[in-house]
Amino acid sequence: MSNYNDIMKKISDGNEIVGIIGLGYVGLPLAVTFARNNVSVLGFEKSLKKADAVNKAQNYIGDVTDADLKKVVLETRKLSATTDFSRIKECDAVIICVPTPLDKFKKPDMSYIESSCIDIARNMKKGTFISLESTTYPTTTENLMKPLIEKESGMTEGTDFWLCFSPERVDPGNADYKTDNTPKVFGALGEESKNIAEAVYGKAIKHLYAVSSPRAAEMVKILENTYRLINISLVNELALLSGKMDINIWEVIDAAKTKPYGFQAFYPGPGIGGHCIPLDPFYLEYIAKNYNFNLSMIHAAGVINDMMPYRMMNKIMFALNRHKKPINGSTILFLGIAYKPDIDDARESPALLVMDQVAKKGGKVLYHDPHIPEVTDEHGNYYKGVELDDKMLKSADCVVFTTNHKCFDVDSIVSKANLIVDTRNAVKSVHIETDRIFKL
Repeated sequence: MSNYNDIMKKISDGNEIVGIIGLGYVGLPLAVTFARNNVSVLGFEKSLKKADAVNKAQNYIGDVTDADLKKVVLETRKLSATTDFSRIKECDAVIICVPTPLDKFKKPDMSYIESSCIDIARNMKKGTFISLESTTYPTTTENLMKPLIEKESGMTEGTDFWLCFSPERVDPGNADYKTDNTPKVFGALGEESKNIAEAVYGKAIKHLYAVSSPRAAEMVKILENTYRLINISLVNELALLSGKMDINIWEVIDAAKTKPYGFQAFYPGPGIGGHCIPLDPFYLEYIAKNYNFNLSMIHAAGVINDMMPYRMMNKIMFALNRHKKPINGSTILFLGIAYKPDIDDARESPALLVMDQVAKKGGKVLYHDPHIPEVTDEHGNYYKGVELDDKMLKSADCVVFTTNHKCFDVDSIVSKANLIVDTRNAVKSVHIETDRIFKL
């Protein structure tokens, strides 16, 4: 029996083992989704702490329910985790869900993907299907992964193993769309790989959408998040202009979105956070240079996004000055440091950047976020959250809404705070109380 027929029969009979490298915000929900659908899953982690937590059904991801994790780990035993990468040889399919950060020059750090490919190549058996879900630049699967795995394994893609790219689509905190009901795009190398991808992913995900190649699938992810980066950066720039013109940008957006066609609402804020939108478009900018192509729109959007935390610091200084207070020595209380409402994720959060700028100007920085009790920013600065009570609100020289969590009692906060800078339209009033409440 050929390698191809062997893996297809295993999947058909329900005897396949799916390995998932990286049990973070993408990998663990995917692992649990497969396991809930009666697929045996082996999770691979460099972190012993995470692997032990999974094996004890101790949940650390908000988009995974405690009940689901306990069921697949302790009851059905369809999911287990290990730090022993030699066990990749047990797997029929391996899915890579590792970070792909940018360095300070916005150059992609491919070390996590490269390390995963080497681990797979040195341990996999013949007939293994490999899918990359980590966000990357187009051509990664074909030009980086394929030759690296072939070199390290001595095997041939398309005969001994198969490759695919399928971009992760995770929206932390989204109550409606989870891993299983979010359409799954994938691009495979060859017809056999396409068939295996459909068979593997079809066990766990309801809707699959195949594109012609891995590079097309890689571009899909970049397009989705570049679209959002550019539109949010546009509305941020318009918000800054509107503030100078005494126009409430949120009133304008609410009016514009009454148009039933040709307009989609995007909202301003102190910057763009998370693991996708601030980073992904710059993978494309990086690879475009190899084709002598200048992505000026992405570059401009990035510049606008990068300057927003500095503009918010200036807004705080302006508001304090109107109250005859310098930022140096003033107590600034930030409400919410997650990058979006009602989640516990502070990756790339603009709130941390604003806090850092305020601290550099001599401000005493405090924060409250019920979802994140403590945090360390990219510069190594450690912050511990404070309790949000009447005494804290009244003692702060300025209260800044940086994340609009639903749990915040905005009316109560407004009634007690001396001064408010609202970067998220938490105080939903068309007519701004200019002496005490300052909008973005």
